[in-house]
Amino acid sequence: MSVKKAVITAAGKGSRMKYITSVLPKALLPLFKAEDGKIVMRPIIDLIMDSLHAASVEKFCIVVGKHGKLLMDYLFEREVTFVFQKEPKGFGDAVLKAEDFAGSDPFFVHADDGVLTGGYKEATSLFGEIRPEVVLLLREVKNPKRYGVVTVQDKGIYMNHKLFKVLEADEKPENPKSNIAISAVYILTPKVFRALKSITVEEGKELELTYGIQGVINDGGEVYGILLKDEKWLNVGDPTSYYEALSRTFTSST
Repeated sequence: MSVKKAVITAAGKGSRMKYITSVLPKALLPLFKAEDGKIVMRPIIDLIMDSLHAASVEKFCIVVGKHGKLLMDYLFEREVTFVFQKEPKGFGDAVLKAEDFAGSDPFFVHADDGVLTGGYKEATSLFGEIRPEVVLLLREVKNPKRYGVVTVQDKGIYMNHKLFKVLEADEKPENPKSNIAISAVYILTPKVFRALKSITVEEGKELELTYGIQGVINDGGEVYGILLKDEKWLNVGDPTSYYEALSRTFTSST
């Protein structure tokens, strides 16, 4: 079963890139890309959508916020669906805004502040073979306190990558149980909406997508993860990461 829909969350303020994102949405920040034998600059939203399209996606939903007009203008002729997150209440809340778009179908979720150089086709293939509730693309990191991290059970090798069953997911833990972090690219089924809706968030805190993933696990749903090794997450979410991303030329194996 292929995954034909994708939700791209682009409603954040981009506060860590505040000088440029005061005039230009994060999703329109450019990266270098090899194209037709030349080096060009393309907005990261193009790289995200191209990667997802190559992995079977046909329909896109973009979650935008108060400052989304430029992005909407840029994507206007591409027949995408736009939904609105009026207040920044977290990644999980942004995903909930796309419930009507997803309907009863599985769907990708992708943040707008980065793009992977590969892993998308592996995720789609795994979902089609195993049909879990969630597929995660995982990376080993040096600073797991900054990420959603998982504890896992080894399930062997899948398409030249380590395959794990995810036993627990935790958002930015003070005492991480592992250094395996969740990349901001997911395949989800609509069961995640029920899980997200069941969560009570403390006043002043945000609804994280990781909470919904843990809720799916608590309800007996299966979550699998593919550990990426050579693939890179090109991040435009903060100046240091963006500087590093600009030192690379994007070539995708999807």
